[in-house]
Amino acid sequence: MSTQEKIDKLAMLNRKIELGGGSEAIEKQHKIGKQTARERLFKLLDPGSFTELDKFVAHHCTNFDMANKEAPGEGVVTGYGTIAGRLVFIYSQDFTVLGGSLGEMHASKICKVMDMAMKMGAPIIGINDSGGARIQEAVNALSGYGKIFHANTMASGVIPQISVIMGPCAGGAVYSPALTDFIFMVNDISKMFITGPQVIKAVTGETVSSEALGGATTHNATSGVAHFAAEDEEACVRQIQQLLSYLPSNNMEGAPCVPSDDSSMRMDEALNQIIPDNPNAAYDMVTVIRHIVDEGQFFQVQPDYAGNIITGYARLGGHAVGIIANQPKVMAGCLDINASDKSARFIRFCDAFNIPLLNIVDVPGFLPGVNQEHGGIIRHGAKMLYAYSEATVPKITLVTRKAYGGSYLAMCSKDLGADQVIAWPTAEIAVMGADGAASIIFRKEIEGAENPEVTRQDLIDRYKERFATPYVAAESGFVDQVIEPRETRPRLISALEMLATKRENRPAKKHGNIPL
Repeated sequence: MSTQEKIDKLAMLNRKIELGGGSEAIEKQHKIGKQTARERLFKLLDPGSFTELDKFVAHHCTNFDMANKEAPGEGVVTGYGTIAGRLVFIYSQDFTVLGGSLGEMHASKICKVMDMAMKMGAPIIGINDSGGARIQEAVNALSGYGKIFHANTMASGVIPQISVIMGPCAGGAVYSPALTDFIFMVNDISKMFITGPQVIKAVTGETVSSEALGGATTHNATSGVAHFAAEDEEACVRQIQQLLSYLPSNNMEGAPCVPSDDSSMRMDEALNQIIPDNPNAAYDMVTVIRHIVDEGQFFQVQPDYAGNIITGYARLGGHAVGIIANQPKVMAGCLDINASDKSARFIRFCDAFNIPLLNIVDVPGFLPGVNQEHGGIIRHGAKMLYAYSEATVPKITLVTRKAYGGSYLAMCSKDLGADQVIAWPTAEIAVMGADGAASIIFRKEIEGAENPEVTRQDLIDRYKERFATPYVAAESGFVDQVIEPRETRPRLISALEMLATKRENRPAKKHGNIPL
């Protein structure tokens, strides 16, 4: 065989593998609104940047006539490329090849790029579109999943791990995404569940559609398993690219700095009017955030889950920050089980990847109720206390209004390691609200009516004037600055710049025991 013939053979093999399961299978994907594994890669990565690895890997299975079945690329495309010029490693399961099922060599390809991502200190992105374990390969397929789970765990806190669900993801396959940092889903296309609708009906008698059981809406709004939902695959790609713009490539780097034309000295008079005079009236904390951050750009994480707490990324003076904020519009901003889980995980991710934390506080307390107590609000709330106490990144706390009792502590008080606590004059830092506190402190006066001219409201007003302010906390050093709301942006940027060289160590130990 001549050199040219060998080159022609290579070109033929490349075309065959790149066609995956064939034109018919590709057309079937397109008809249901799905792209192929390669199309997804090319849309996500910078044009021309993708380098494929292990293209010619083949399965070794001989069971159930598998020896006579070809699986081009072993049902998964793996390699590396760039997004906005930054190196990423990636794998994309090919549903046109044996339903994207995972076998021994399929898993081996995934583990190989994960290992490379770890060595190079670059994010790993997994695009999941698979029917699950390849049954013909039996325990070898299960072993493949186990190896991926182990690799996910080893990479946790070292490199960002992103899972993109763009088709079915069922059974043991769901645990790899669950071990990663962020999960993206697409409406009407993505499905995640341990047991599907048919199994559930057979075992429990419950009837449920696959969309209601494990679709994007379910996991973004109800279970909290996923972090982002997109209308289509193109929108999902844009979300992934936006998220990566806020993240460092690994735990030894800082997040990218993006210069902004938004002046770091900008005052915002609108903030002076944003807190309602009625202490029980709601306002939108997202609006407060957008007034403060660069260009008003705020990228929410899990926007549809536990709406009483807000988590997301923004920039201050060009530098990325992770923001955790109470949302007075939802449940008055109370902390509950879901909010505690959502924020604790976000805090720990930011700390692992050197992203400073900005905590914006307007919290009346933990949500009361039998369901919350029986659901373990004590244990779940403790996750926030643990996450903040463990975090060594710069931590800035801004109190806009209410900060009561244990929830004040749980939102990163000075005692939990806040480096700077800044309060607006509207802040109320106390053990509890004025009504309840006055009823306890002035109980005798209220019950005895010793002075009929002094009403209960007079006593509440007396308590408010003395304690429902930021000044008692400031007198004891628990608040570093009391500022006009309009000054917030320059004060926060100044604090971040001051904290840029922060160094803080923790006791030597194998690891702590977070109250899971």
